[in-house]
Amino acid sequence: MSRGIMLGSAAALVVVGGAGAFALAHAGEQPPALKNSNARYTAPTKDREGSLTFTADVTAASGIKSLKVLAWPAEGPFAKKGLTEKDLVAAESATCKPAGEDTARCTYKVTVTAAEAAESANGRWHVATLATAKNGATAFADKTATFTIG
Repeated sequence: MSRGIMLGSAAALVVVGGAGAFALAHAGEQPPALKNSNARYTAPTKDREGSLTFTADVTAASGIKSLKVLAWPAEGPFAKKGLTEKDLVAAESATCKPAGEDTARCTYKVTVTAAEAAESANGRWHVATLATAKNGATAFADKTATFTIG
């Protein structure tokens, strides 16, 4: 093999290797991704409390640090002014358990009393989420899932 072909091949390997390293570094910086999101509301009855359960599969190359969850009425104040990532910082966290190499199955469940249900707006509700990866990357969505009260 001629020296020019070998040098060209070596240069190509450096370029390909560098591109691979860039791709791996870039993948580590990707924000978390949510899939299979589902919200289920069960109204309370005179015999039992109700509940709101939200589940989602969250994937992040560096792992999942947390998933914050906030349910809000579609006709409420956030419908006009918009919900932001900052609004979810103090929200409650879902419980996340490993469900694969870089995926966690996150579940948020809260009981709903008859008094709470009576004070809640009837109609369509949204679930907002703020996923945080271990590397600090975040993903915010104000309408990850919907459910109906009433």
